[in-house]
Amino acid sequence: MAPDNQLHRPVRVLVADDSGFMRTAIKRMIESDPQLQVMDVAKDGMEALEKIHTLHPDVVTLDIEMPRLNGLETLKQIMQTEPCQVIMISSLTQEGAETTFECLAEGAFDYIPKQLSYVSLDIVKIREDLVAKIKAAAGEKRRFRPARAAAATPAATEVHSRSVASHATMAAPPSRLTAHVTPAVIAIGTSTGGPKALQEILPLLPDDLSVGVVIVQHMPVGFTGPFARRLDSMCKIKVREAQEDELISPATVLIGPAGWHLTVKRRGTSPASVHLSKLPADKLHIPSVDVMMLSVAEVFGGSAMGVILTGMGDDGKQGMAAIYKAGGLTVGQDEASCAVYGMPRSCAEQGSLRRVVPLMRVPDEILTATGYVRKN
Repeated sequence: MAPDNQLHRPVRVLVADDSGFMRTAIKRMIESDPQLQVMDVAKDGMEALEKIHTLHPDVVTLDIEMPRLNGLETLKQIMQTEPCQVIMISSLTQEGAETTFECLAEGAFDYIPKQLSYVSLDIVKIREDLVAKIKAAAGEKRRFRPARAAAATPAATEVHSRSVASHATMAAPPSRLTAHVTPAVIAIGTSTGGPKALQEILPLLPDDLSVGVVIVQHMPVGFTGPFARRLDSMCKIKVREAQEDELISPATVLIGPAGWHLTVKRRGTSPASVHLSKLPADKLHIPSVDVMMLSVAEVFGGSAMGVILTGMGDDGKQGMAAIYKAGGLTVGQDEASCAVYGMPRSCAEQGSLRRVVPLMRVPDEILTATGYVRKN
């Protein structure tokens, strides 16, 4: 057991950024929370590596664009020599977005968009998100493993799956677990840790999947397009950023564009399609998992499958409950495999999950539910 002083000490953070203004701004935001402490700052990647080796911080915030050694190369060296939790600070550009997703694949815990110019203090808007993600990353420190070393063996996955079976059974009455309509759509909701999770499971879906998939992933504006293109390059199924009136088609994943709610609609017997809207405008997240899933439950009823993955907060709680009550199949990621066990927890606690499984079992759940038969 950790000594008492370690249990109650602040989370120690190293801030790496080539801009003095940014270092000061980020330091002030972090230390606005008494549970967090900036132990030092670094002005580039080389200095960050030296200070990580000396100070052993709990969490590192790492700017992507730095001289001498950029954020991506610094991250790779951190994961090889001093593995720890890293949150990337990303510029709101297409290039910044693409590099951010590479960083997540290399083992970064999550990212924060850099919303700032030297005449605008928009970056202050990210304070709450930054603080929450640092705390979440610090909470993961005890069981942290670099991404490339984290894949479970088939045997370990099987054992772990049995360990969560009782949780899944408790999540829904036994009579509801074995009987459900074959899904006509898969609706997935996720937030913190979601980009990494989706990059791990979507490539496992086959190119002849019989249903379409709609996804809401909380992201800043400008990131969902590059993210969809990255996933498309990794997957057998097609992945696109959703467009207005686009049909929900088999073996196609549509990702809700940041800044727009994604809902599904259908007139009479016509195929279901996507509708994008700025309303409701009062939601904490746009797009909202709840807004998407509530529409899925209304249009598809018992032929919907809802999947809730890692994320902070409880977005998706209402939508998953609606799919469950309509008779649809609901699956939640288990706590052990979540980066942040917030959104799945809220669904598990309200009893709206028929299945609770590790992340890497989610594709199997989808294939089993849709009656997929593998090609010879």
